[in-house]
Amino acid sequence: VSPPPGGPAQVDAAYGDNGLDSALFMENARKGSIVSRANSIGSTSASSVPNTDDEDSDYHQESYKESYKDKRRRAHTQAEQKRRDAIKKGYNDLQAIVPTCEQQDFSISSQKLSKAIVLQKTIDYIQFLHKEKKKQEEEVATLRKDVMALKIMKVNYEQIVKAHQDNPNEGKNQISDEVKFNVFQGIMDSLFQSFNASISVTSFQELSACVFSWIEEHCKPQTLRDVVIGVLHKVKSQLY
Repeated sequence: VSPPPGGPAQVDAAYGDNGLDSALFMENARKGSIVSRANSIGSTSASSVPNTDDEDSDYHQESYKESYKDKRRRAHTQAEQKRRDAIKKGYNDLQAIVPTCEQQDFSISSQKLSKAIVLQKTIDYIQFLHKEKKKQEEEVATLRKDVMALKIMKVNYEQIVKAHQDNPNEGKNQISDEVKFNVFQGIMDSLFQSFNASISVTSFQELSACVFSWIEEHCKPQTLRDVVIGVLHKVKSQLY
């Protein structure tokens, strides 16, 4: 570009007010283009950044899910621990109640009893208690029969006493107790002699067989009748 004609004065005139305005306009235009480009870059950058509100929502939802899972896991763990504690307490109570669980063998005295052994010993002890209960029930039934028999005997003796009180002279001619005892002793001695001669106590089988054979041979009605008659004759001869 050629300089303006006219020398320095014309140059100053060329860069006067109009020249300054033109320079200012060019400067403002340049700044405006820079700002416009900055705004376009900012809008482009903003459009490329994802929505942070949606990310916060997803994060909170994931955190809630994780927290719910943790709570469920914690509750399940507590329930399982509670169940195990209850089972352990039950086995400890069984070991304290069942006597055989305390009486361990010397080979396992230093070891803890397993659950299977505790259960088996508990079953054995319960079966033992059932047998003892049945035995006691049988003993109670026998005692009740004895009580009933004693009551019947009591009633009979009361009737005899009452009859004797009503007729005091009726029993004067009765046989004395000493004579009755002598008759009983003579009968028992006779039976014992035959019993001792016929019975073998070597074994239970021989005893059973001998008892039955002795009863069939020496306890027949006719044989007992002869024994009683012989004893009565002997006692009579001793009295008179």
